[in-house]
Amino acid sequence: MKSILVLNAGSSSLKFAVFPLEPTLAEHPALSGQIEGIGATPKLSAKTSDGKRFKEDVALKGDLTEQHQESLSYLFRWLETNAPELKISAAGHRVVHGGEGYSAPVKLDAAILAKLETLIPLAPLHQPHNLRAVSSIFKLLPNVPQVACFDTAFHRHNPEVAQIYGLPRALTQGGIKSYGFHGLSYDYITRTLPEVIGEKAKGAIVIAHLGNGASMAAVRDGTGVATTMGFSTINGLLMGTRCGSIDPGVLLYLIDQKGMDYKALTQLLYKDSGLLGVSGFSQDMRDLLASDAPEAREAVDLFCYRIARELGSLAAAAGGLDALVFTGGIGEHAAAIRERVCALSAWLGIDIDPAANGEDKLRIDSPKSRVAVAVVPTNEEGMIARYTAEVLKL
Repeated sequence: MKSILVLNAGSSSLKFAVFPLEPTLAEHPALSGQIEGIGATPKLSAKTSDGKRFKEDVALKGDLTEQHQESLSYLFRWLETNAPELKISAAGHRVVHGGEGYSAPVKLDAAILAKLETLIPLAPLHQPHNLRAVSSIFKLLPNVPQVACFDTAFHRHNPEVAQIYGLPRALTQGGIKSYGFHGLSYDYITRTLPEVIGEKAKGAIVIAHLGNGASMAAVRDGTGVATTMGFSTINGLLMGTRCGSIDPGVLLYLIDQKGMDYKALTQLLYKDSGLLGVSGFSQDMRDLLASDAPEAREAVDLFCYRIARELGSLAAAAGGLDALVFTGGIGEHAAAIRERVCALSAWLGIDIDPAANGEDKLRIDSPKSRVAVAVVPTNEEGMIARYTAEVLKL
């Protein structure tokens, strides 16, 4: 059957999902998985919608760039062997950065790919790998149409005042502004909310996408108005290994007094900070919640404190708060984090039902809560598949 292949290519992994198109586009994939450990010890793991699981070692040759292309070749051969009924008719890609020029998904060709490559300096840790997968499919399956779906696109509708920094205008015009990320998740949640909270979905909403990467966004009448991530993916909330918002003066101090250069700062801000840096032993929220170490408790406290602070800020940007939505790995599964955040934010009219929260129900607000509180699983892959089908009119 005709299907859409959704790809999310990273520096050492290739995540994939296959969505059947017949009779209509499936909401969830028939098959999903990843090839991880590219450049080291590659392994493929996958599962079907009916629970069948696969796991095997992957032999890849060449340097890292060659291994990325070879991983796609391997995936296509593997799909032909293990899921021959799924015929790839199109490919949809998560592309982290669309810059100022792309506020919606777009069908890819050589010219657009070249434009997206000029945005690599804006997302050097993600964009090259996203685009490498596009180039590889052009070579391996030249007749398969491809669509780029941008993590920044949802936030392009934020007011201009929410996108600019207090910098000289020439720098703003040169592209230094708040782009925001996790847009595919926010788009999916926003479209899904009417089924969960009814008429309140038209009001002032704050969505908390909490995972190893974490951000929040304010939405009003279904349109984004503000977000915590900005020019980069390290701004805003405390994350697994990323520091979140930090006084720029700290960076100047580290350069001037500690002799840190670009490479050292990148390692510090992206890899050594966040929950891992504060706790000293883990970036995994499950480990921290299970630990009695004071450093673990402080990491959890800081994570929740920053979320509660941003919630107040985003409510101001949205002009109120009618609903708070939790999503992402932590947001969907860590009841203790939701409880703490909501307790810190009770002044906004939030009150949750402990039993519903403990069971990860879709609605966890109590009858006396003025604000609807929901836990909605995100589906970024499904959003990419939907966009791909729309753009290509499949």
